[in-house]
Amino acid sequence: MMKKIEREQQTSLRYLFFTFLKIGAISWGGFMALVSVVQKQLVEKDKKVSDEVILDSISLASVLPGPLAFMVVSYLGYFLRGLKGALVSMIAILLPSFFLIMVLTYVYFVYGQLPAFTNFFKGVLPAVAAIIISVAVNMTQKNIKDYPQIVILIFSGLGLIFFHSFYTTAIIMAGGGISGYLFYRRSIKAGPETKKSKPDFTAKGIVTSTIVIGTIILFVWFLPNIFGGEYEKKASLIKDISFTFSGMSLTLFGGGYVIIPAIQEIVVNGLNWLTTKEFADAIAMGQITPGPIFISATFIGYKVAGLAGAVAATLSIFFPPAFLMIFCSHFLDRIKNSKTISAIFKGLRPAVIGMIFSAAFTIGKGIEIHWISIFIFVAVLVSAIKFKVNVVYLIPVSGIVGMLLFYFFPA
Repeated sequence: MMKKIEREQQTSLRYLFFTFLKIGAISWGGFMALVSVVQKQLVEKDKKVSDEVILDSISLASVLPGPLAFMVVSYLGYFLRGLKGALVSMIAILLPSFFLIMVLTYVYFVYGQLPAFTNFFKGVLPAVAAIIISVAVNMTQKNIKDYPQIVILIFSGLGLIFFHSFYTTAIIMAGGGISGYLFYRRSIKAGPETKKSKPDFTAKGIVTSTIVIGTIILFVWFLPNIFGGEYEKKASLIKDISFTFSGMSLTLFGGGYVIIPAIQEIVVNGLNWLTTKEFADAIAMGQITPGPIFISATFIGYKVAGLAGAVAATLSIFFPPAFLMIFCSHFLDRIKNSKTISAIFKGLRPAVIGMIFSAAFTIGKGIEIHWISIFIFVAVLVSAIKFKVNVVYLIPVSGIVGMLLFYFFPA
């Protein structure tokens, strides 16, 4: 693996911003879909990181609370360019979905309905499923070396297909790690010690970060007192939004689809910020916009406190767990040369690949069976695996093809 200082010299902040901005604009389909696009761009096309780095980031994100895809992006930004890279990557991946959902939210509250994107997404969904499969196949070829890993891959994929909950994900990750330890602890050799650049989390860095984060928390807490008068009520709402979404993001495990019921319980039944229908529409918007499904928080924040509420909800749901991910990744980098950790990760990686296969199956269940869907799926799968066509073209072209074909040949 390249030393950190070498990675930083080879990766510019400009590259990270425009790469993740582009990825954020085309990544429909949830966590694994976004990660699949990231893998195609950073591993296969630009060769900035290895599959091992992607798999490690998924493994770490899977055992931490918060939006998984966004945390993987924060990890990769940090891996390539330190804290600045993480911040630039996180902002860039959010911008397209944030602006799009703001437009949809405005239209929703003004006109009471969503734009008609049905045929476009009938084309996008089979393309997303095909891309996820192509990524899983590519990772299998590179990382699965023996029968124990094949068994772990199969069981993890089937487990997530038949049992949907955070506990299933946790059991799969724990089972993969334990299996890796049992199978490989005696045969694996510890990785060579490498000279590392000075870590970002020095004592001075920790103190500075603590002061900055503490200042932000205190500012938000006393926001109603700072903005008195007619602005006091809105400031109080922003404070409530910030602490509510930060608390949820740091305590709920399992990714967007798994924690939707928990968020509904808090914002609909507990706080009465949304009606049940509005919450369902918020989740739908999160699904029809590219990027992380947690972007539904933007809709909720806007409903409660307008544009300021939308920004507060978006930052609060994404950034706290991302910083936790960055902090934990620092220690992961330190222990990866351990024989024990190396053995565990030999079991975790096939478990993650199995979950990627299961994500394609889950998305595939929601695809309408039609010759157009089958045609798009096969065409994208062949294009991605055999011809290595960039997903930047595959996803939007599939959406346009879906719009045209389903218009002329309706189901």
